[in-house]
Amino acid sequence: MQGSGGLNKFLHQALAHRDAQDMEAAWAAIQRADRSDPQSAFAVAQIALETGRPATDLFAAAAPLNPDSPALIRGYANALAEAGDLATATALLENTLAANPGWLDGHQLLGNLRVTSGEANPARSYAEACQRDPGNLSLRLAWFQALSVTRKWAGARAVVADALAMFGDKPALRSARTYIASESGDGAGDPTLFDGVADIADPGLDIARIRHALRLGDMARAKAVAERHIGTPTAAIFWPYLSLLWRMTGDPRAEWLDGAPPPIRSFDLDFTAQELADLSATLNRLHTAKAPYPEQSVRGGTQTSGQLFFRHDPAIQNARAKVAVAITAYIARLPLPDATHPLLAPRRDQPIRFEGSWSVRLAAQGFHSRHTHTRGWISSALYVALPKLDASPKGWIEFGAPPPELGLDLPAYSQLEPKPGRLVLFPSTLWHGTIPFDDGERLTIAFDVRVPTAAPLPGN
Repeated sequence: MQGSGGLNKFLHQALAHRDAQDMEAAWAAIQRADRSDPQSAFAVAQIALETGRPATDLFAAAAPLNPDSPALIRGYANALAEAGDLATATALLENTLAANPGWLDGHQLLGNLRVTSGEANPARSYAEACQRDPGNLSLRLAWFQALSVTRKWAGARAVVADALAMFGDKPALRSARTYIASESGDGAGDPTLFDGVADIADPGLDIARIRHALRLGDMARAKAVAERHIGTPTAAIFWPYLSLLWRMTGDPRAEWLDGAPPPIRSFDLDFTAQELADLSATLNRLHTAKAPYPEQSVRGGTQTSGQLFFRHDPAIQNARAKVAVAITAYIARLPLPDATHPLLAPRRDQPIRFEGSWSVRLAAQGFHSRHTHTRGWISSALYVALPKLDASPKGWIEFGAPPPELGLDLPAYSQLEPKPGRLVLFPSTLWHGTIPFDDGERLTIAFDVRVPTAAPLPGN
């Protein structure tokens, strides 16, 4: 949502507060805006949704004023889903996609709503859209990506094969075919797998190149691909792989990147037992999904949607305030600035902004797969409620161990014991995951602190 010079001052104020992530000030300001203005009407509905207030009626009022706004339809669908009306939310998206089959964001949202509700075929809207718009290559590539995220390799192969037959040997389709062969295991052990796409420069394809080379044990090739991104705008997605490569080859830059030891800090926040109980009850009400988002690390649990710390719930805002104090303390203890380092380079005098914030609830045998947060600066785990962990390190968080599918012989740097009210902060570039536990539920809050020098992202 972007204001223009002709909009009233209260909308401008609301958007400025929203950009600063002061959501209650944004809500107060937007209440005074002229709701006959299309952007003001949309803003009041969107801010209501983001702060956890009833928003469906507000989107219904804004819709006639914004008849061609994909952003409004997306917000309306999210508001309906949050209100528990999944059927109306999916119908809204289905009807919109019937008229606009090339709306890729709509397909992604509809797929997410379907997968988190437990549907077996969440990506079926792409097939329906391709029948209406058969010449849309971007639509077919998005379909391939949706299937790949859920590791439905047979379906992804079929989509790419059909697209190759229709559009010919397009670079994007050659990349997609090679990616499937690499990540599905079809091309395991083939050192020439990526030779057919050597002419294609693409960061996502380079990640696949690195992962394939790591599985082959070809450290030199993997390093050559990863190191050419140092100092570029795409470096953030390569630092985690550079950590693994430098450790595997004894390169001293591994200690420079990860720290020796890594700057992992735990803070036992001053929650009372009642505050934790209130926070737990609030979070549990938000866990309405039946399955996790396919692109996230959650295995055997669910994750909340939207920016958790934007919600006006007192228990959540109390947690956010305590977290902010700990983040400030963490930043104050960082080593001296280093302009070339992903953790130490950013300015430290800017206000704390969250790139994302959410809650995860894991059931018995649940865990987080090993992953990193390429859009964050500092990442976290705040433990709210825990099962009885009678055998360490079950349920613990571990740092530095690579994803098992890469087959690398690297141990974890460390493992940390969770406790209710304990916050763990660490660099977003650091590999981390959790160890499954036997019984009960594990309830956490997680967030990424935004890189201070990064511009705000739309919708955050």
